[in-house]
Amino acid sequence: MDFAVIAAAVLIALVLFFILKDITKLVINSILGLLILFFTNLFGVMGIFGRPDIPYSLVNLLLCILGGIPGALIVIVLHLLGMEGF
Repeated sequence: MDFAVIAAAVLIALVLFFILKDITKLVINSILGLLILFFTNLFGVMGIFGRPDIPYSLVNLLLCILGGIPGALIVIVLHLLGMEGF
């Protein structure tokens, strides 16, 4: 009986470890995506290409949060291409 409880506790601990490890990666990626958007506007990178700053709209923020670094790069490229409708 004691072995079953120990085995179940170890199994639960392993499952939680892998879930939290993945969640940590997602949170870090989301924060980095938002930071890329923020620093792009802070340093006026869009002004180099003759474009205004990227607006902090709900769609842009959600793309950066859900997509992380690739999401921020997609927002920047779409803004450079003139797709500013969101």
